[in-house]
Amino acid sequence: MTEQRKQINYVIALVNEFAARHNLSKKQAFQYMYDYKAIEFIKEFYDIEHTLSFDEVVEDCTRICRNNGGVLTL
Repeated sequence: MTEQRKQINYVIALVNEFAARHNLSKKQAFQYMYDYKAIEFIKEFYDIEHTLSFDEVVEDCTRICRNNGGVLTL
């Protein structure tokens, strides 16, 4: 599997975890994470973030979104 494919699979899994944590549909979660820069953050810091637990990364993404105008909380 290519590195790019691994990153795509990771982002998909992360969006699913984010959706479950915040009671959103997968589509809503992706759009929220995209709009408030969490997807951009994960792409930029994938090498570090993928070594953490999904709980920690969902918390990081929630903070990133909040810092960029999002309203969801943990």
